[in-house]
Amino acid sequence: MPTSNTSRKVPRIVLTSGPELCLALAALRQPCELVCLGDRTLFAERARLLRLDVQLSETPGPAGPGSLFILHEPLAAPSIPGKPDPANARYVLRLLDRAIDGALGGDFDAIVTAPVHKAVINEAGIPFSGHTEYLAQRTGSARAVMLLASPGLRVALATTHLPLKAVSGALSIDMLYETGLILADALAARFGLPAARIAVCGLNPHAGEGGYLGDEEQRIIAPAIARLRSAGVRASGPLPADTVFVPQVLKEYDAVLAMYHDQGLPVVKYAGFERAVNVTLGLPLLRTSPDHGTALDLAGSGRADVRSLAAAVQLASELAAPRH
Repeated sequence: MPTSNTSRKVPRIVLTSGPELCLALAALRQPCELVCLGDRTLFAERARLLRLDVQLSETPGPAGPGSLFILHEPLAAPSIPGKPDPANARYVLRLLDRAIDGALGGDFDAIVTAPVHKAVINEAGIPFSGHTEYLAQRTGSARAVMLLASPGLRVALATTHLPLKAVSGALSIDMLYETGLILADALAARFGLPAARIAVCGLNPHAGEGGYLGDEEQRIIAPAIARLRSAGVRASGPLPADTVFVPQVLKEYDAVLAMYHDQGLPVVKYAGFERAVNVTLGLPLLRTSPDHGTALDLAGSGRADVRSLAAAVQLASELAAPRH
């Protein structure tokens, strides 16, 4: 890429396609230099299918509505709307690798990832549980933390893509302590909250009811909170998850640390599905993504909602902006 991250006036954000969502973004004025990774022929075909008047630019830089810069990466097999092909699984991972390498090398200030179909990648014989885990592995990060952010609500996850029966065994005092430190550091460095107040959820109903409904709160979560507080983190809990998300309780905190995926995400999505953004913490790069899946049933229809992806680009631009 032709300019360093220190000489650009606005952040350069790389987006892994999602061709239809990327094309929909082209109708909006962007707060950044937006680089879409993908097959140029695929983008042109989808633009014709959806009757979108989008100029596929060959020059990076701030672009007005109606223009999109594509950094070409060829498909392995033709793409049919709504029908992911395992033959293109490595194409999807090449997009991710190219984005990661560019972000680590300074070509990009942040990565925004469009949704991927995990099952198709696994069908190709490639173990893949999600972007978060893949990014952590590729960057050599000891721990990556998912933070879901919508206006007025930030929820981090102690565990990510695990079966529910595996959550308890995945929790430990050290793991929760490290997760809490990553969250507190990111809230200070990225969100300007140096003394963030963090509500830590219990695992069990009623936060274990004093041990009668489970003892993870007493054995693991409470000791981890005590260590965090000793390290200067303003962590509170364990708090029952069914009350911590009540508005009058939430207003006392800057973020919530939930124990597992479906303890925290349904609340974020209900609070503002089209505005919710996933931020990956604990990486040597900045990454955001929309908080929704692939919506294969809408592929080729032009009806996919671009607002969450636009919010992910906006937040990535805001978090990367201090470098400029």
